This record gives sequence, C-alpha cells and structure tokens, in this order.
Amino acid sequence: MYRHLKATAAFLLLSGSVAFAQDGVSSVAEIDKAYHNWYNLDMKQDKIPGVSVNRAYSELLVSKQPRKKVVVAVIDSGTDINHVELQGRVWVNKNEIPGNGIDDDNNGYVDDIHGWGFLGNAAGENIQYETYEYVRLLRQLAPKYGKVTSPQGLTEAEQKEYNTYLVTRKNFEEELTDRLKTKQNLDAFDEVLAICEQLVTGHLGKDTYTVEDLKGISSTNQDVMRARNWLVQKYSQGFTPKSFRSYKEYIDKFVNYHLNPDFDPRTEIVADNPEDINDTDYGNGDVIGPRADHGTPVSGIIAGIRGNGVGIDGIAEHVEIMALRAVPSGDERDKDIALAIRYAVDNGAHIINMSFGKDFSPQKHFVDEAVKYAESKNVLLVHAAGNDAKNIDNADNFPTKQLQDGTRASTWLEVGATSKNLKKNFVGEFSNYGRESVDLFAPGVDLVLLAPDNKYDKMNGTSFASPVVSGVAALVWSYYPELTAVELKNILLESSTKYPRLKVYYPTEDPKSKKKVKFSTLSASGGVVNAYEALKLAEKVVQQKGVL
Repeated sequence: MYRHLKATAAFLLLSGSVAFAQDGVSSVAEIDKAYHNWYNLDMKQDKIPGVSVNRAYSELLVSKQPRKKVVVAVIDSGTDINHVELQGRVWVNKNEIPGNGIDDDNNGYVDDIHGWGFLGNAAGENIQYETYEYVRLLRQLAPKYGKVTSPQGLTEAEQKEYNTYLVTRKNFEEELTDRLKTKQNLDAFDEVLAICEQLVTGHLGKDTYTVEDLKGISSTNQDVMRARNWLVQKYSQGFTPKSFRSYKEYIDKFVNYHLNPDFDPRTEIVADNPEDINDTDYGNGDVIGPRADHGTPVSGIIAGIRGNGVGIDGIAEHVEIMALRAVPSGDERDKDIALAIRYAVDNGAHIINMSFGKDFSPQKHFVDEAVKYAESKNVLLVHAAGNDAKNIDNADNFPTKQLQDGTRASTWLEVGATSKNLKKNFVGEFSNYGRESVDLFAPGVDLVLLAPDNKYDKMNGTSFASPVVSGVAALVWSYYPELTAVELKNILLESSTKYPRLKVYYPTEDPKSKKKVKFSTLSASGGVVNAYEALKLAEKVVQQKGVL
C-alpha cells in the first residue's frame, strides 16, 4: 500500500534527519486552524485553491434536493465506522441479519453488514502486516533462479521470470540495507537517549521531566550538563520521546514484516490460495480491523458529516460508505483487490475509491477483469496516483487503468496531490504525476482529517487526494443520477480548474532538485477537480440529454 504520509517534524539524529509522525488529537482545535477544511474552499471567494465545495452548496444547491443516495466503496486498510463524524453515513446491507452466522442474502458473504474484510478468517483473526509484493516474488523465484548467473539457455518465459527475479532482488537488497542503516542509527540514538535521561532524572530526583526542568538544570557535573544540553537541543528540533518511539516502531515493521521473506501471515490466518481467484471462502465482516488509520480519513473526506461543529466537513452529504478491508500494512494482494471490486459492484456501489498501490502485480489479470466488470456496470473507479514522486507514464504503479489487453478502463480516474499554496510548491513533493497516466489533481497536502477513536490528524498523500475526487463525484451524481460513469468522469476532467501559467517544482525525493515545470503538463486534464464547476457542467449535460 502507499505509505501513510502524516504531517511530520524533521529531526537531526546522528548521521541523518528522521521524520517523526504526530499522534491523533481528540479535537481539531488542537490543530492549526489555517488547515481546517481548506480542501472545501474556493480560490475566488477564499483565496485558497480548494475544490469549491462550500461555494457549490451555498450558491448552486441551496434550493435543490439530492435525487440519489450514492454508495462509495472504500477499499482500504479498515474504516472506523463508529467515528462520530461518520454516523449515518455507513452503508448497511439490509438483506443481511447481523450476527446470525448465515448468508441471508446469498451473496457469498456471511454477516457482511457494512462490507467485508478480505484479510481475515471466520474466527475473527485478521492480518495486520504483510510483506511487500517484491519480497513475495523473490521468495517464490529465488529457489529457481538464485544460482543462475546468465539468462543464456533459458526459455523466453524463464527469461522473463529471471528478469523479474533480478529486479526484485535488487529492490529487496537496497531497501533492506537502507532500513537496517536507519534502524542502527535509531538504536544508537536510543542508547544515548537512555543515558542522558538517566543522568537528568537522577539529578532532578524524579522519574519524569519537562523541557522547563531541563532548562533549569545547573550542575558542576559535566556529564549532567552535556546530557542536559543534548536533550534541550533535541527538544528544540521537535523531538518527543513518544514520537521517537512511534518512528522506531515504524522502522522495525520494515525489518520484521515488510522485508522479511520468512514472514507469511497469509498461510497462517487466511489459508487460501492467493493465486486462485475462485478460492473465495475466506474473510469476515470486520471492516474496522486492527488498523483503521488509513480508511478512516479517506472515508471522512468523502462522507464526514458537514456543519455539525464537531470537526471536519466531508464533501458529499447524500452518500454512504461501503467499507472493504483489503489493504494491510505492506502490499495488498491482487486477488483481494479484484474480489473487493467485484463485491462493491455486486452490492450496489456507484463509486470505488482505491487509495493504495504497489510496483508489482503478479496477478494483474485478476484486477483487470474486475475493473472491466465495474466498467460494464457503470461504476466509477478513483485511484490515488502514489507517493513516490515519479512519472508513472514511465514507471509501474498498480493497479492501473492500462489493461493487459491493450485497452484502457473508461471509467477510471487517477489522482495526484496539491497543496493550499498556489505557488511553486503547489504540487505535493511526494506526488506521482504523468501527462497520460494521471487524470487530474486534488488537495492532498496538510489536510486535517479523521483518525480512529474519534480523533483527528493532519495528513499528506495522494491517498487523500483520491477521496476528494470521489467525494466530488458522489456529490455531483447525487444531484444528477442520469449521468453515466463515463459522462461523470468527463465532466470532472473538463470542469477542473486550470492554471495554465503556473510553474511548479517537479515532485522529487531529492531535496536539492528544484526544477520547474508547467503544472498543466503533469496530468492529462492539467487541472484540479472543482465541485462548483462540475455541478454547473453537469446541469448543462443533463439538460442536453433532455432529462431535466
């Protein structure tokens, strides 16, 4: 899945800087108000390049009534459907009786009340962590090609496999080396931290301390003063013990799970054949799961209750979230994604939001067939472009609208991320882009969003730009249900806000690279989704169809 990018503070730790994630807060008042709901604002009225949702409601929809309840399937890590901001906005399978252990509606899923979890079993056990796809491929191919030094003598099919082996091995070795180095630095830092804290707490005569306590320390003991000075410096850079522990755990996950070839929770918990699309007797009705920290903010953008004075304002009101848990911490399985798409289509979803992605897709044909199925049933698919700062016209990023049969999915939208600053840093520095592969952009930088357990957080990522588009699509469709998915897609593209003269920095992982490019060249439409303009255009299109 895409790395969940949270708002971070930079720390200089030993040989390099490390970003520490912040924890969710119980009230949005604890987060800088300048970032609250900015994605809903309007450039003309508010001087903020949001998607003009508030303006759409106040000027275009004030005397209109929605005519269709739009169901948006969120295929993700899990969604906290109990969040106060999502009450009344969660899809309910009315043909299923909760908790009776029977597939009442005969759809193949037992007790699927709010959706389905494809990462568990009937006993309620769920996968939380997974390996990366290239680690799984390496584990599969290494026994066959581990001692091969040349493709000479291999069949054409074997040469293809061998090349895949070489690429996955390279990715694995580079990533593991990098993460182990970071872990080593963090472990060394942790040792220094423990020594310094022992010295200052011993001097203070208590187990805990504040920054003010540190600043007040004066001692003739040079070790105590060195410890005091070191800690004061780290705190001044934004360090906190809690955020450090959080980041250390984050890095440990790579070593212990994502990059561990011996880690195989699928066999132990799900016990299916991931390469058999017909082996579907697995999963459970738990749509929250052990990690709802990604699906919850995604769902909140689309459907969070507006105007309740509690926290954030979602985009669409006449909408329900169908929660489908198929994305672990690590890489998702193609089979799970394909089955989740099919579940969404068969159970009434109009839009499918997909805020995940990976570099390898060994069973891409599973997903392609599911995408074609959704396309045939008039379902709009919205996908996050990814957070690797790369041109996906020239790089793999799965799933994709480009299908193996050479066609492109006609009801697919690929979304990059923008910020609230209409300047050179307008495009998120992490966002993928592509004049052919990315369709349009949407806000995805410094968004204040829902977090599990009735909390809130400030987050970054194309993962959150995608549901902005899904939310706008749901809003438009709820008022103009006559539109087809293709018509809706084209309306969103045509009505997107263009900035033809704006030059922005190319997204890049290299902080020293500051090459500029016209924003209009980074996507097919050259624009940012706009709810106000989309609704106006939808009105015209429907009138031309002779429906209104």
